[in-house]
Amino acid sequence: MSKLKKLVLIGAGGFGREVAWLVDRINLQSPTWNLLGFIDDDFSKRDTSFYGLPVIGDIEWLSNQPEDIHAVCCIGNTKIRESVIAKLEGRRFATLIDPAVIRSSYVTIGEGSIICATTIVTVDITIGKHVIINLDCTVGHDVTIDDFVTVYPSVNISGNVKINKLSEIGTGSQIIQGLEIGHHVIVGAGSIVVKNLPDKCTAVGCPAKPIKFH
Repeated sequence: MSKLKKLVLIGAGGFGREVAWLVDRINLQSPTWNLLGFIDDDFSKRDTSFYGLPVIGDIEWLSNQPEDIHAVCCIGNTKIRESVIAKLEGRRFATLIDPAVIRSSYVTIGEGSIICATTIVTVDITIGKHVIINLDCTVGHDVTIDDFVTVYPSVNISGNVKINKLSEIGTGSQIIQGLEIGHHVIVGAGSIVVKNLPDKCTAVGCPAKPIKFH
C-alpha cells in the first residue's frame, strides 16, 4: 500500500467536522489520507478535539510546517476562505470529492475544492480552485464556477450558468439556464434566479432580486 498523504482541515466548525467525515468516506473506499487534525485561529478551540481529531494549531503554525502536509479550507464564508488561502502561498491543497458524487469524466475541478455527497455534476463543467459544493446539489452541462464560490446544500444549477468568484449560493436555491451570477454575490436561501445578477449584491426571493449592494 502506498504511503498515506498527510492532511489538515482549516476550520474546526460544523462544516469542518462534515469534511472530516468525507475524508473517512474517501479512505474507506481507497486509503488516501492521514488526517492529522484541524487548524483554527480561534484560541478557545486550542487543545480541544473533535471526533478524536485535535485542533493542532493556527494558520501561522501551518505556514511553518513542511510542504508535504496538504490542507483544505472548510470555511463557508468566501471572503474569509480567500484571505486564509492567501496566507498559505506554496502550500499543497487537497481536492476532496465524496465517493457518492456522480460526475462524468468531462469535469475539471481546481485544487482545494470540496464536493459533498449525493451531488451530481454532469458534463463540460469547469469548477475553480477552493470551491465548496455542499450536499445534494445538481450542476448542469456547460456550467462554470469560479474560484472561492460556495454552493450550499440542495442547490440546482441549470446548464450554461456562470457563477463568478467569491459568490455564495444559498441553501435550496435554483438558477435557471444560461444566466450569469456576478462577482461576490449572495443568493438567499430558497431563491429562484431567473435573471442575471450584478456584482456585489444580495439577492433574494422568487424571482430573486437584489435587495442591497456591498
